Amino acid sequence: MLTPPQVAKQLGVNPDKIRYWIISGELKASNIALTRNKRPQYVISEADLAAFLERREVVPAPAVVRKPRRKLSEDTPDHIGRYMRGERVF
Repeated sequence: MLTPPQVAKQLGVNPDKIRYWIISGELKASNIALTRNKRPQYVISEADLAAFLERREVVPAPAVVRKPRRKLSEDTPDHIGRYMRGERVF
């Protein structure tokens, strides 16, 4: 069982961020405080932490597929060809 500061140290984030994830329901944790008047004392199981990290794993974006440039034909007028090549026409 791990405490929020221990998990924060492992992940390189602030312990408040871990508490936020617990309160929002993203990260499962158990409150082991004995009375209602005390501040919550959370503990996180290794399995819950592993499941949380697996859900948050970054997936790379798909590769961008670009259309090939249109080729100029032999009968393309000269001023259009220069325009398509990015040359100054006028």
